[in-house]
Order: sequence, then structure tokens, then C-alpha cells
Amino acid sequence: MKNVKIIGILNITPDSFSDGGLYFNPDKAIKQAQKLFNDGANIVDIGGESTRPGAKMLKPEEEWARIALVVEKLCKKFTGKISIDTRNFSTAEKFCQAGGTILNDVSGFQDPRMINVAVKYQTLCLVNHFPGKTVEEVHTRHLRSPKRIARDLIHKKKEMLKAGILNNNIVLDPGIGFGKTMKCNWELLKFGQVLPHEKILIGHSRKRFLGKNRFDIEVNHKAAQIAIANGASYLRVHEVRDCPRILEK
Repeated sequence: MKNVKIIGILNITPDSFSDGGLYFNPDKAIKQAQKLFNDGANIVDIGGESTRPGAKMLKPEEEWARIALVVEKLCKKFTGKISIDTRNFSTAEKFCQAGGTILNDVSGFQDPRMINVAVKYQTLCLVNHFPGKTVEEVHTRHLRSPKRIARDLIHKKKEMLKAGILNNNIVLDPGIGFGKTMKCNWELLKFGQVLPHEKILIGHSRKRFLGKNRFDIEVNHKAAQIAIANGASYLRVHEVRDCPRILEK
């Protein structure tokens, strides 16, 4: 079994769907990052803008103002282990200038300027499948085919390689919860089998397709086990505790 890396989610937002407001205070956010690492995270992913349906879109300067202090402190303390969850190239640029090395673009690197930032700083790129231009548009889509999603991601990867991003710096994320049917979301847990030669990130944590008990650890761990058994390279989760034990089963 490949070495699966765990990405812990740190939302510095007032309105994220499961933990909005919990870590909006910088001191609480920094404390939570430390907890995620203590619990076994390999990477902590910082987000300043919610992508839930109906969430308010922020201007880049608003997004950076929310996360700047936390980013600067964590990038110094956990070198090479902090990622930024953003669709804004200017936020990504400031993050890299502060020492960040991993870009998680929810909009799938659609903006060429985001690709330019990734090339300039040679970051690790977490490429989310995002079937639309805006959050609102994406949440009106109902894609059904993992193979179509794979084609879209491979097309984007070729574009990024051509721009100068290294093959080893590209991780593909099928975008569970972003414009897919519930059935398709379940199928995407096995996306590592669709693209077995690629590094695959699965972000299933607490999402609606898991059902009414989606906040329970057990149902999230069941989904994680499916993803791992089917070739996932990375898991992006809210609850890091016990994930390393899953890898040993």
C-alpha cells in the first residue's frame, strides 16, 4: 500500500458548513493547527473563504486579512507542511512569499495567473475538479461520470505541465461535493482506480453524500478506508485523529 498523507483542514471562516467560526480567532486557529499535527496530519490546509452553497465570495484582500497572521506564524513553525485553500492568485502569491509551499486551488487552476504563481515558486499543486466558473454555478451541476472527471483533470494536468509545473508537483482531486450527483460522489472515493498512475487526493470529509450522520467519525473513517483501498495518495479531513491507524488496517 502506498504511503497515504493526511491533510488536516483549518477553516478560518465564520461560515464554513461544518466548523464556521470555530477557528476565526488567530490564537484558536494556531492552536488547532498544532492539534492537527499532533493528531498525525502531514499537512495543514488553511482556508479563508467558504465554498459551501450560498457562501459569500470575498475580495482577495479580505481573504488575506483573515488568514495573514496565521499563515505567517504557521509557515515559519511548520516549514513545508502548510497549504493554502484559495482561488485567488494574489492570496497564493502572498502565501508563497510568507514561506508557503502547497497550493490547493478549489477552482482547479483555471486562472493562468495561479499557474504562474505555482511555476514561479515550484509549489505542490492540489488540483480540484471544479465544473464551472463560480461556486454558485458549480453547485447547480450534477455530473455523473468519474471518467469524464478524469478526462477533465488530465487535460488540466497537461496544461500545467506545458506551463512548467513539474509532474511530481501535481496532485489530482476529483472534487467530491462540487457539482456531482450523490452516487457519483460515492464512486469518486474509488477515483484512484480510475487514474492509477496519478497522485490522487480525496476530500470526502463531512460532505452531504455521506448522509445524515456525516459528522460522525465512523462514517468518515469508512469513506477514508474505501479511498485508501482504492489508491488514494492524500486524504483531506477535518478529523485527523485515528487516520494513521486506518492506514495500518
